[in-house]
Amino acid sequence: MARSRQLAPGVGRFSRSQAASRRGLYKGLKKSDKPAPTETPAFKEVTVGGDKNSGTRLVPTSKAPRFYPAEDVRQPKKSRKSPKPAKLRSTIVPGTVLILLAGRFRGKRVVFLKQLESGLLLVTGPYKINGVPLRRVNQAYVIATSTKVDLGEFKVDAKITDAYFAKPATKSSSAEAEFFEEGKPKAKEAFPEAKSADQKEVDKTVIAAVQKQENLAKYLKATFGLSKGQFPHQMVF
Repeated sequence: MARSRQLAPGVGRFSRSQAASRRGLYKGLKKSDKPAPTETPAFKEVTVGGDKNSGTRLVPTSKAPRFYPAEDVRQPKKSRKSPKPAKLRSTIVPGTVLILLAGRFRGKRVVFLKQLESGLLLVTGPYKINGVPLRRVNQAYVIATSTKVDLGEFKVDAKITDAYFAKPATKSSSAEAEFFEEGKPKAKEAFPEAKSADQKEVDKTVIAAVQKQENLAKYLKATFGLSKGQFPHQMVF
């Protein structure tokens, strides 16, 4: 391996690139395939002499330590609890009009469709009425009203699950590309045509049911808010 001899303190004979070239670092590290470790059994059979010793005996392959540690090593406690989806409130049934209390669409009124496996609620505006698309919301952040939309025998497509709302993996751009794109707005991705078709299919049934009730479309379009002296726990929705 070639070394860069110092001509003066802090000044080498070769530059960093020359020294790296002479050391052959560009060739990469040598890799050797290590043989796969063989699994040793926990016990081995040993022949034992004597008429009353049954001839053979199972002996552990690795002996236990003669001494115990001076201090007890704390073992992590194994939890037997498994997360379960939240139980749906009795006031929330398919077709119930909910008021969103948090998130981007807080204050909007939406129609509840079904509860997903994660416990989240699947709701829609509908999008054509108040601009709220198919979304998942936590039932802790909604107010269930007494207003209901009669959806009849309508069932949401089975493909609309929690995985349906997962974001696609995006490729990370290089540092050089980010440097030259600094200050420029990122290109907006087009909304998938498949999801747009699913939204229209769901809203078609919901809008038809909304139009059967007088002033229900105006009610869904209006946003919820409180004025001075109004308290939600004293209201009937």
